[in-house]
Amino acid sequence: QVQLVESGGGLVQPGGSLRLSCAASGMVFRFYAIAWYRQAPGKQRELVARISSGGMPNYADSVKRRFTISRDNAENMVYLQMNSLKPDDTAVYYCYVNIPGQQEYWGQGTQVTVSS
Repeated sequence: QVQLVESGGGLVQPGGSLRLSCAASGMVFRFYAIAWYRQAPGKQRELVARISSGGMPNYADSVKRRFTISRDNAENMVYLQMNSLKPDDTAVYYCYVNIPGQQEYWGQGTQVTVSS
């Protein structure tokens, strides 16, 4: 069974940094693109960043040049390095994978709060 487990969230001051981790299991990890989404209170869930199976990243305009997504296929891990954090980045961050012919999977989420 596919499982995605996020970690690394917390409270950080504006301008600070956090590194989120997503541990994947139950799948042939290197075959699939993995994405990070976020959902702020009262807002729709939105795509933050995505990394292809070959390691090609894509970012939402709002996080370009501040966030970096990466993956370690040997460890079945995906990371989201978040720098220059803003209060607008406050949200629950989710790891996501869509496996063709099966279904899409979400992690349980990790809370990121950017506040002074």
